[in-house]
Amino acid sequence: MTQLAGSRTLIRLAWRRDRIFIPVGVVAMTVLAVASVQATLALYPDTASLGPAVRAVLTNPASKALYGPVSDLNDPDAFAVYKTTMMGAVFLALFGAAIVRRHTRVEEEQGRLDLLGATVLGRRAPLWAAVVVATLAVTATCAATAIGYVAVGADPVGAIASVCGWAAVGCAFIGVSALAAQITSTGRGCAGLTTTVVAAAFATRAVTDTRASTPAWLEWVSPLAWSQRADAFAADRWWVIGVGAAFMCVCVVLAFVMLEHRDRGSGMLPKHAGPARGGRLLSSSLGLAIRLHRAGAVVWAILFMGLGAVVGALAAGASDMLKDPDVAELLRMFGGETADIADLYLATELGVAAVVAAAYGVATILRTRTEEVAGHTEMVLATASTRRRVLGAQGLIAFVGSAVLMALVGVTIGLTSSDAAGPSVGELLGAALARVPAMWVCVALTVLLVGWAPRHAGAVAWTLLVGFLTLGEFGALLELPLWMRDLSPFAHAPTLPGGDVAPLAQLVLIAIAGAVALVGAAGFRRRDIG
Repeated sequence: MTQLAGSRTLIRLAWRRDRIFIPVGVVAMTVLAVASVQATLALYPDTASLGPAVRAVLTNPASKALYGPVSDLNDPDAFAVYKTTMMGAVFLALFGAAIVRRHTRVEEEQGRLDLLGATVLGRRAPLWAAVVVATLAVTATCAATAIGYVAVGADPVGAIASVCGWAAVGCAFIGVSALAAQITSTGRGCAGLTTTVVAAAFATRAVTDTRASTPAWLEWVSPLAWSQRADAFAADRWWVIGVGAAFMCVCVVLAFVMLEHRDRGSGMLPKHAGPARGGRLLSSSLGLAIRLHRAGAVVWAILFMGLGAVVGALAAGASDMLKDPDVAELLRMFGGETADIADLYLATELGVAAVVAAAYGVATILRTRTEEVAGHTEMVLATASTRRRVLGAQGLIAFVGSAVLMALVGVTIGLTSSDAAGPSVGELLGAALARVPAMWVCVALTVLLVGWAPRHAGAVAWTLLVGFLTLGEFGALLELPLWMRDLSPFAHAPTLPGGDVAPLAQLVLIAIAGAVALVGAAGFRRRDIG
């Protein structure tokens, strides 16, 4: 028996288990990227349409820190992929890393690899199968996106170079996740280490992109910068994919070496025993939930404050850009009708932040299912805790935490805004919190899934969130029927600042969220645990 024996069977098994997650991820990233490019090309079809106001925003340091530099200021195609180049690379990196983690460290932590290892299965087969499946998923996303770019009018050579940069980043973080799965001993630790590397790569890239003079070699240090080094629609360095593939191969080889020097179920970094007695915080279900989520909550808070700082810094420059009537019309499709053109920009950014904050709430509720599968919930229920308290603690953190994140982004935008004539801190705080009821509907639906359909809760919850994002934020852009757009709770959120608040609609959203959450809690109390 070879070290890779059974790899084909594991690849088929991985696809069987991810038959929903992978296609949804591929389609979601492709649709968002292609829709963005299509809308931008419709507004800026030629070089003459790229006026000084647009170029001023593209060269703004805050804009470079968030999205990186544009490859060619005179090419509409390069401007069209400006936002998707970096943001798409980040999403693709997390997508590929999640697949590897799911089929290596998570499977090992839950004991399924022990069962599979009792069959004709080589020691390296699980890691190899996970890398192959993740690589195929990344490749499918890039291929579909390239086809979409060409279909909406982008230059074919530049489109291929753009997705080659994506593929380089995706391959790099597949390798990083493979290493993290060997270093850490838990799925949560693997996810945390990988996410930390992504954040560090993003920060490194932001620093190098905003410096006045950066050595050429330093621009290649961050793997996330490789998507920009492809220089799509300019130099078209499609060969950058080879850099990402080589980096992935090195990481996978190192991961195989580490695999041979550790026991199954453990990582290269040993687990540290906790204190003999738990603190007072662990004496209740809520205290335990806070302990489980506090590190992640801090990271999310920092990210949202960073997002608010960037949006605030871009406010004045964006106001100049939004004097273009075509840009204003595009933002009205996203943000709705407001009296002030600058408010459209802020309303649009707050809408995006609301979707991300809803993702935090969804992930927090899904942690309930993770704890249940790991057997931790049964141990908690063996004490004086009840099912209602266990789910209620997670729900409280999800609902309150998502609202706090929106409050942070609203306040940070107000404090860092470069537009002195813009809304005040209080107005931006209210505008951010006005999105909360729509977010709570998404969180409540996740509670419903955990209560009544736990096996499929994760896949369905993320599918619903992506669907709501597409319908609510891109429905008008995609010219979808009004009744279809109204299916998204985000479509009923008020367009603030500048718009009107419908108290009845807000109360209805809160009532729906409360009712759905109660039904989900009833299901959790009635069904079998595990």
